[in-house]
Amino acid sequence: MEQNLTNVESFGASHSFTTRFGKFLKQLAERPLSLIGTFIVVLFLFIAVTGPLIAPHGYDEFMRDDEGALMRRTEPSLQHPFGTDKDGRDIFSRVIWGTREIILLPGIATTIAVILGTSIGLTVGYYGGWFDEIVSQLMDSLLSIPALVLALVMLGTFGQSEIGIIIVVVLLYTPIVARIIRSTTLNIRTLGYIEAAKLRGESTPYILFREILPGVLPALVVEAALRFSYAIFLIASLGFLGLGVPPPSPSWGRMVEEARGEYLQAPWALWAPVIAIALLVVGVNLMADGLRRIFRHEIDKVS
Repeated sequence: MEQNLTNVESFGASHSFTTRFGKFLKQLAERPLSLIGTFIVVLFLFIAVTGPLIAPHGYDEFMRDDEGALMRRTEPSLQHPFGTDKDGRDIFSRVIWGTREIILLPGIATTIAVILGTSIGLTVGYYGGWFDEIVSQLMDSLLSIPALVLALVMLGTFGQSEIGIIIVVVLLYTPIVARIIRSTTLNIRTLGYIEAAKLRGESTPYILFREILPGVLPALVVEAALRFSYAIFLIASLGFLGLGVPPPSPSWGRMVEEARGEYLQAPWALWAPVIAIALLVVGVNLMADGLRRIFRHEIDKVS
């Protein structure tokens, strides 16, 4: 009997999840551009996870012809869809291998920055007063430092490593997220349902994360997507300047830098990583716009 009840509950939970997921896809389908953006992001995530399995060659493997000569600057073909670079490496394979880095590092750094920024923004926006003033001044001080200057200092301190790059992105974007969430929280904290929660004697964490947080989700989703997009550009820029993860890592930014001087001889070596970066950023922003609309619609229905 107990086993049957467990099976029924499991089926109910699974059915409920399927229903919600189907409803989510239906809402996205009502906005074709958002659905396209979601598909692009999911595709890049799939490539990032399965990259080592689907890449036809290693990211630092040199291509040679039947006579053993390096295949430098080979034009795109069926064998090498994106051609080869000046060192004879398969660009298609390098783009696939580099997808994991361009998604993983910005993803981890943006997630940490969003969590910290949201917590700080909710807290200072809810309490206000002198606490808000002090924290806001500290955040503004960090924002006043140019991004590349801070990146140079931090990477000089921690070295050109993945940890150093993550710390740079977190320090740059946590104050920005905190400012956005603080501004939204200031508008929400005076609403009636927040006052009702206070009268019920709810704890501060409950009010912050169960009452106020849902109201800031639309702004948070858009801001998180923007930070993720900017993090992709920042990490690609650091790779272009030679400040990212050192070789032989297949950084898309480093690929752009290496192909820049060879553009006339091998333009495909430049366009492949550039188009990949552009597609990923556009996809993230289109998906974020759809998520913002869905969250806003759900919140309006509840309220």
